[in-house]
Amino acid sequence: MASHALLNNIDHKDLKIDTKKSAEFGNNKMFSVLYPFEFKHAQADYPIFFFKDGKTNDFVAIALFGFEENENLFLTNEHWQASYIPMMIEREPFLIGTQIHEENGVKTESQVIHIDLNNPRVNKEVGNDIFLPHGGNSEYINRVSAILKSIHDSKTATDQFMQAITELELLEPFNLDIQLNNGTNNRLSGFYTINEDKLANLNGVQLEKLNKSGMLSVIYMVIASHANINALIQKKDNQ
Repeated sequence: MASHALLNNIDHKDLKIDTKKSAEFGNNKMFSVLYPFEFKHAQADYPIFFFKDGKTNDFVAIALFGFEENENLFLTNEHWQASYIPMMIEREPFLIGTQIHEENGVKTESQVIHIDLNNPRVNKEVGNDIFLPHGGNSEYINRVSAILKSIHDSKTATDQFMQAITELELLEPFNLDIQLNNGTNNRLSGFYTINEDKLANLNGVQLEKLNKSGMLSVIYMVIASHANINALIQKKDNQ
């Protein structure tokens, strides 16, 4: 069970974070949430699809790592074999939170960093220092802070993108049947992709709006990323 605490250089001055990538630390995941501002980098390695959250009924984008539960085909000998790692993976075991300050009767909200103290990466012996010996931030935690800020700052743009492609009915469910060299079959299901026919049939006003907002290029990045499916199948075959 997670144990979230507000990160500070007194209670957590001796903590280190083991950043190696391994199943031990939960990196054997089939997919990870991905934000639209990451698509430009992620499309070089991963197929990008969409997943419908059963609790909120909202769509989220994901980077696909494997074809079955607890399978990450990019994970080899505690190394992540890809040119880009999604930010939701890189930020672990930290998450962003909010803190309310009141001064002269005026309340303001600021972003703060929380740490999951029960995450297996957290220890006092191995990994990157969070704080310097005299209490200052390490380069590592400054990088994590930048990642968390990027995720937080992208929320509005992410919501707008997901709302746009949903309202235009550009998402469709799909099934992908894969036959491996050893004769076994895998079926990928439960995800959504861009309906290219509906995209092609959008009218000029709709396309212009998507283009001016920058969303059209993001959509095409999703479509281009599907070329990575064959590479992922090859990884599966070579296991």
